[in-house]
Amino acid sequence: MASESASGARLPFLTKALYGSGTVAFGVKDQGFGALLMLFYNQVVGLPAVWVGTAIMIAMVADAAIDPILGQLSDGTRSRWGRRHPFMYAAALPAAASYFLLWTPPQASHEIQFVYLLVVAIAVRASISLYEIPSTALLAEFTSDYHERTRLVGYRFFFGVVAGVLMNIVAFKFFLRPTAGQPIGQLNAPGYTTYALVAAVVMFVSILVSSLGTHRRIAALPPPPHARATLRQVLKSMREVLFHRTYASILFASLFFAMTSGLVSSLGIYFSTYLWRLGASQIATISGGAFVGIGLAFAAALPLSARFGKKPTAMALFALALVVSAAPLALRLWGVFPANGAPLLVPLLTAQTAFTTMCAIAGAVLAVSMVADVTEQVQISTGRRAEGLLFSAATLVNKAVSGMGVFISGLLLAAIHFPVNASVDAVSSASLSALALTFICATTLCSVLAIACLAFYPISRTAHAEAVRRLAEEGAAALPQRNFPSEAALPPDFEGLPTPKGVTP
Repeated sequence: MASESASGARLPFLTKALYGSGTVAFGVKDQGFGALLMLFYNQVVGLPAVWVGTAIMIAMVADAAIDPILGQLSDGTRSRWGRRHPFMYAAALPAAASYFLLWTPPQASHEIQFVYLLVVAIAVRASISLYEIPSTALLAEFTSDYHERTRLVGYRFFFGVVAGVLMNIVAFKFFLRPTAGQPIGQLNAPGYTTYALVAAVVMFVSILVSSLGTHRRIAALPPPPHARATLRQVLKSMREVLFHRTYASILFASLFFAMTSGLVSSLGIYFSTYLWRLGASQIATISGGAFVGIGLAFAAALPLSARFGKKPTAMALFALALVVSAAPLALRLWGVFPANGAPLLVPLLTAQTAFTTMCAIAGAVLAVSMVADVTEQVQISTGRRAEGLLFSAATLVNKAVSGMGVFISGLLLAAIHFPVNASVDAVSSASLSALALTFICATTLCSVLAIACLAFYPISRTAHAEAVRRLAEEGAAALPQRNFPSEAALPPDFEGLPTPKGVTP
């Protein structure tokens, strides 16, 4: 298995913080794709909602082909910068540039704008994959400790979610402001260009900071296999890993929950604008409630996991997220939720945002940590470590938030004939009620499927510990010794970490 330094030691705070900081790029991108992209292209640019959703869905399908290849390449790369970091460094500039271009479509026909959106969306997602897949794979290489992995995932989610929420607040407070010509700030076209420039710079810096910050640990990470695999062997390995029964349960559970989160994110801005009739400043205030949820999520995830186990806790959190996210809409349909403009409206929606954020983030943290726990099970079954390949699919699941979510939201908007370039007064109450009802049905179906899939996940804390012990014994008995840097030769960030002794091919 991986080095002994990765088997159970607590990692330094600085390492975890620098490692997690790279997800700022993903959080900023996901906030834009999930919360703004449909509204921008549908209501500002004027593309039909189905066209927007279809473009994003095709981009996600392209991801499905690209991500496992990147994961496999990352697993087998040989370089003086290790397996993961060459890809991470290479991602910074393309990710930033393509994200800026996404928000500056040409003034052209709908057909040309559709093609533009499709091509640039693929470029954004592929660039993010170039960083996220190898970076996420480091999670399983840094440590095999059951709870330390959850802490590492927590750092990743903390930076990603905080970055997304902050960018959302900044966008609505400073960039998407009402003007004399456009009283609805979120429909203010010039504001999106400024937003895109700032977001691109933040993404570029975060990727470089994380890559440079974790560079010093390359020497202690597991090397690639000694022998290069043939194409046939590569395809066989990919099939064995991606269709592993244990992995499939958590993968599909995460996928369905990501679809739920994507729907909440994509249509939330529609409900805020057209149903609740909120201004940009009020939307920013409600978004601020997510900070409370973030704090609660990271305070609760590890203690709940330690007390009840990762799987039961994640299942309960997924169920709570569903109930809380649908509650205001269901109550409005029944006529018992505060009217628009009522003093309680914004506080209630802020509290809902906080609680939903807590459940969604804590559940997602545990789900990604559960993916990391699959690495040892896959190694026992297949004889190989495949962190990059495993997390390539996990990364695709995360991007389903802004892929499947946008696609399904486009279908729902088209199904109820939601108008394009619509003012607030142009949307009928019947259309809004239909949108709320279909939203509740869609999110309920996806959440129930997620919980059902998660029920088949078999790895408990005891099972994980047994897998780690078994691999350690097999590695000590059968693996050749390798020369790793001595403790004295390691950079200061390695103080207190035992020196690695052996690796698996």
